[in-house]
Amino acid sequence: MRFVAEDLLAALLETTPRPTAQAPRDGRGLYGLVDHLGDLRYIGSTSSTAQTFYERIHRRHRTGSEGMSHYFSQMYNTGRMWRDRKDPMTKADGDLAKALRNEFVVDHCRAVWLPLPDTADIPRLEAEVLSLAPDHAIAWNRRKMPTYDEPADLVEATLFRLRWGERELAAIERQRERFLGAKPSAATAPAPKPAAVLQVNIPSFPKGPFRFFTLDVETANNDRGSICQIGVACARPDNSIETWLTYVDPQVDRWVLTWLHGISVHTVQGAPTFPEVLSVLREALEGHIVYQHSGFDRTAIAAACGRCGLRLPQWDWRDSVHVARAAWPELRGNGGHGLASLKRHLGLVFDHHDAGEDARACAEVVIRAENIQRVRFRPTVHPAPTWLGNGDDLDLIEDLEEAAIPAHPSPAAPVPVFEQPALASRRIGETVITQGNIDNSHIYLRSFFEMFPADAIGGSSRAIAASREIAVDWGGSTMVMTDLDGPKRFFRKRAWIRDFFERNEIRAGDTVVVEEIGAYRYRVALEARSASSAAGGHAEAGAGRNQPDFTMS
Repeated sequence: MRFVAEDLLAALLETTPRPTAQAPRDGRGLYGLVDHLGDLRYIGSTSSTAQTFYERIHRRHRTGSEGMSHYFSQMYNTGRMWRDRKDPMTKADGDLAKALRNEFVVDHCRAVWLPLPDTADIPRLEAEVLSLAPDHAIAWNRRKMPTYDEPADLVEATLFRLRWGERELAAIERQRERFLGAKPSAATAPAPKPAAVLQVNIPSFPKGPFRFFTLDVETANNDRGSICQIGVACARPDNSIETWLTYVDPQVDRWVLTWLHGISVHTVQGAPTFPEVLSVLREALEGHIVYQHSGFDRTAIAAACGRCGLRLPQWDWRDSVHVARAAWPELRGNGGHGLASLKRHLGLVFDHHDAGEDARACAEVVIRAENIQRVRFRPTVHPAPTWLGNGDDLDLIEDLEEAAIPAHPSPAAPVPVFEQPALASRRIGETVITQGNIDNSHIYLRSFFEMFPADAIGGSSRAIAASREIAVDWGGSTMVMTDLDGPKRFFRKRAWIRDFFERNEIRAGDTVVVEEIGAYRYRVALEARSASSAAGGHAEAGAGRNQPDFTMS
C-alpha cells in the first residue's frame, strides 16, 4: 500500500473542515487545524498508536496548556481568553478564561483529518507533506504567526451560548485587562485607551559606491500599487552585496496575498507609507542601474506612484531575466528563467517572496551571469509620460528594457542580440499526473507556479479571486477563462479538467505540459505516457494505477 505525499497534501487542503468534537475516536493519521477565519494553519499527525484524532485535536490542541505545542490553546491565548498558567494569584480568573477559550474553539475553529492504517509510516509521510505544504498552511508549525487579536464578536457569540453570569464575566474582563497590561478596577470598567502613537522608522540606506542595484516588492493584493514590502540589494565594486529592506503600509483593507509572503495588516502597523519610502529611494537610486526580475516590480512602483499622485522616479531600469536568458539559454523550455528555476539551477539559497531575499537573489543572478559572459546594456529609454494618473492602464506600459548583448563580441561576427522571446508557444513547465489529480480533477502547477502572471493569482476562495483571468486552451471546443488558486497552486475552475483527462485517456504517471501561447493565454496538453500506460494501454480501466488508499473524512 503506497501513499503519495502530494495526494495527501491535496486532500488536507481540499477536505471540508469539521468541528473538532467530530474527530474520530479510533482513527490515526494526518490532520490539520483550521482557524476561526477558515484557513488551514497547522499540519500534524497522531504520534503513537495510543493516540487518536479525537485525543490529539479535540483534547490536546484545544484544552492543553498554552505554550506546549497545543496550538489552538496557544494561538487563542488572547484578550478575555488569556491566562498566565504560572501565576497562582490569578488562577481562578485564568481558569475561567481558559474554559472560555476551550468553548470558543468548539464554536469557531475546525479541523480536517486523513485516516491512515497503522502499517503506514506516518512520521515519514508527515515530513514529506510538510516539505510540500504552502507556508500559509503550516504557519503555526513554524511559529511564524503571532497570537491572534481577540475576535470580540465571536467571543460574544460563545458567551451568549454559555449564559455566564456577572461573576464569570467580571473574571474574564479582568483577564483582558491583565492581557493588555492594565490594572483591573473593581469598581468601574476601564477607560478606553488612546490609540498608540507609532514612530515611523525607515532604515538608513547603505552608503556607496555601488555598481548597480536590484529591487523587489511584495503586494497586499492583486493591485500592483498595494506595495507592502520593498527590498533593495546593493552590489559593490568587489561584488559584495548589502541588502536594504522595509515594510510599507499600503493603506488598503484587502489583504489576499498574506498566504504567499506572510505579511498582513498587523505586520505593517506603524510602517512608513509608500511616499515616505520613495523619498528615500528616489535619492538613493536616482540615475543608477536598477534591476528587476521580470517587469512586475517596475510596474508596481509606477502603480503606487499613480495611486499617490507622485512623479515616477528616474531610475535606469533593467531586467535580470534578459541577463539570465543570455547566460543560461539551456533553461529556455526547461524550467525557464524565473527565480524559482534559477534557484534550483544555480544552487541559490534564499527565502522566496521576501523582498530583501528576492532582491539579493536577483543581484546574485546578475553577478554570476557576468562571470560567465560579460554583459553590457544599451542605454535605457525611459517611458513617457512620467506622470501617471489613477486611470492609466499600467498593463499597457511598454516594456522598454533593452536586450543584453556580449560586451566583447568576435570581430568577425555581428554582435549577437539576445532579444526577449515571443510569447507564442513558450513552454513554462510540466507536471506528472497522480491518481489524486484524476480523482479530484486538478493539475499540480507547483513547480512552475511563479511563471504565471501575479495579477492572475488569487486567494483560496472565489470571494478573493484574482483581478484578472487567463485563457486556457485544453483541446476542447472553447477556451476556459479562469484565475489561479494561489494557496493550492491549481487552476481555480476545474470542471474542464475531468473532460481533459477523459479526452486524452490520461492515467497516473502521464506527463502534462503547460505552454504560454500569448499574453495571459496558455495551452495544456498531454506530452508523454507513463511506462505503465505505454505498456498496458488504456483499455483496462484502473489497471496499473497508483491509487492512494486513505479515506477522507
